[in-house]
Amino acid sequence: MDALIIAAGYGSRLSALSPSKPLTPIAGVPLIELGVRQARVAGAERVVVVTGHEAERLEAFLPGLAERTGIPVVPERLSDWSTPNGYSVMAGAARIDGDYLLMMADHIFSAEILRGLAAQGAPERGVTLGIDFRIDSPLVDPDDATWVKRDADGRIVAIGKTIPEYDAVDCGAFLATPELARAIAAAIADGKPGSLSDGMQRLADAGRAWTMDIGEAWWIDVDDPRAHALAEEQAPAELREIYAPSR
Repeated sequence: MDALIIAAGYGSRLSALSPSKPLTPIAGVPLIELGVRQARVAGAERVVVVTGHEAERLEAFLPGLAERTGIPVVPERLSDWSTPNGYSVMAGAARIDGDYLLMMADHIFSAEILRGLAAQGAPERGVTLGIDFRIDSPLVDPDDATWVKRDADGRIVAIGKTIPEYDAVDCGAFLATPELARAIAAAIADGKPGSLSDGMQRLADAGRAWTMDIGEAWWIDVDDPRAHALAEEQAPAELREIYAPSR
């Protein structure tokens, strides 16, 4: 199985700390390296990284990262990184055959989340999203979170940043099938902006978007200086499997 890491955006809220969000260090290890190491621990055999903002800087970092981690890391540059993140998914998925772990470069996770998602494949699932019911957690930024409403069977009913009712938060980790990129493209054809959530909602409407409860597992979206400080404090202890090989 491959992994796809979306790393094309500007990351304006973290720009005061680093000109390249994926290269921003967390306790000495860049976010993109944490992502690749996480994917490898979860069983991924190759990682595709979609680049955009500061693409040259990030792409120059990837060969050394592949050598250190022992896993191929393949860049795919997005021509217009200002487009919604669904365009990054489509660009990266075009380089992948079959199912893949989908991750955001600014999200980091304890190992059991990605391992659990990797085992979620089933014919009735077009995509499976890791969700957290701890919506009041101090690690969740309510102003930037993507919320999820699901049915009693665990399928997604609604997803987005502004949905009126929700019971969980999107963790930024998915097990995706080729259906996801097709759903994003179909949403764009129907006049949607082209976000990942647009494609997810289309699959949800078809009953093909499922969830995986992460339980008590640790994760964080490193999107601003506050979250960065929390990640620096907590990540080395929470991600022992990830940090140990790099030291």
